[in-house]
Amino acid sequence: MTLQGKTAVITGSNSGIGLGVARELARAGANVVLNSFTDRDEDHALAAELAREFGIKAQYVQADMSRGDDCRALIEKAGACDILVNNAGIQHVSPIESFPQDKWDAIIAINMNSNFHTMAAALPGMRAAGWGRIVNIASAHGLTASPYKAAYVAAKHGVVGMTKTVALETAQEPITCNAICPGYVLTPLVEAQIPDTMEKYSMGREEVIKKVMLERQPSRGFATVEQLGGTTVFLCSEAAAQITGTTISVDGGWTAL
Repeated sequence: MTLQGKTAVITGSNSGIGLGVARELARAGANVVLNSFTDRDEDHALAAELAREFGIKAQYVQADMSRGDDCRALIEKAGACDILVNNAGIQHVSPIESFPQDKWDAIIAINMNSNFHTMAAALPGMRAAGWGRIVNIASAHGLTASPYKAAYVAAKHGVVGMTKTVALETAQEPITCNAICPGYVLTPLVEAQIPDTMEKYSMGREEVIKKVMLERQPSRGFATVEQLGGTTVFLCSEAAAQITGTTISVDGGWTAL
């Protein structure tokens, strides 16, 4: 599955899932455009490192995914966007009656509205090029719910619905739009939470992972960023040319319950 000659824009990709997806796309030969809201030397160095490692072109473009104008400018600054991976996201946990309004607004803006703006900006170029792939990183929470995550669940359900709509609008073109719905993924952020959780529950590492953190994930194993990257590469390949408007769960059986 080669993606040589294609350019992939991945939002929220200087760490975690986004970076894992960018690495696998680069491994498949795609040029990559990394993004986050920061603009540090290490962000640009990360792009240069990917370029050297995989022999592709890579750049870093700063854009705040809570701002529609920034989302659209990201696509313009990328220069090309054959593959769009909407990954940027944040989380906040609170009962709905005390959920801070600013947190609600930020989660809806970054987790859902950004997808609208980037897709709207990228589609004309994909149509002009005669090829395109859109992969929205949704969540198991785009298909089911958990308490205290009203904004996140609402946003991810919205992403799944938007994915279906764009797929129908592009169904007779060589453009596909799909959503990946991960369960719990072992990212640096999650890894950092393990010691505190171990202390809170007085459990060892494996016990706290299986009995507390992965209680709702039947496999009792984390998905990896490499697995999500591999799923993205597959959805961008010709093997997936007739897969559009659907969700692929990478959740260890969570949504089978």
